[in-house]
Amino acid sequence: MKNIAILASGDGSNAEAIAKYFCNSDSVKVAAVLSNKENAGVHSRMKALEIPTFTFPRNEWNSPDEILDLLNRLDIDLIVLAGFLCMIQPSIIEAYASRIINIHPSLLPKYGGTGMWGHHVHEAVIAAQETESGITIHHVTNEVDGGEIIFQASCKVIEGDTPSILAQRVHELEYTHYPKVIEQLLLN
Repeated sequence: MKNIAILASGDGSNAEAIAKYFCNSDSVKVAAVLSNKENAGVHSRMKALEIPTFTFPRNEWNSPDEILDLLNRLDIDLIVLAGFLCMIQPSIIEAYASRIINIHPSLLPKYGGTGMWGHHVHEAVIAAQETESGITIHHVTNEVDGGEIIFQASCKVIEGDTPSILAQRVHELEYTHYPKVIEQLLLN
């Protein structure tokens, strides 16, 4: 059995899509969800799916010994970021080299880097009058959104789109592709 730890800071819709995808799998299991926010919506979504969640305040992410201990105890094979808005420290990146992935709501390298997350990305895409947007799944390195690209999928930006309308289209790509890419990484 391959074990996944999902890191999430917000509502948890991507984490839920991943957990539901693997809920009946004989080969992949979401072992836990770790968050930096005690009141994040991801906790209630995971409770409903009977997946344990853990909250570590921001200062513990800055000195992540307890986090690394937990990941080791859970025998984690892959760390999956799903709307996690906290920097991953070099010690975690080193311990899980090439085994931490993230999903970004644009076609990197466009609209990536510090400060480019969620609605900020969609606003920038629309302001630049792009004709397409999408998702990028990539390895996590010490460079924000700079890791090797694993997978990309695109969608059209339609005239009259608002950031929230574009976000819905991008979320559908995330829910469809992220679990499948995770499965391919773990089982191939």
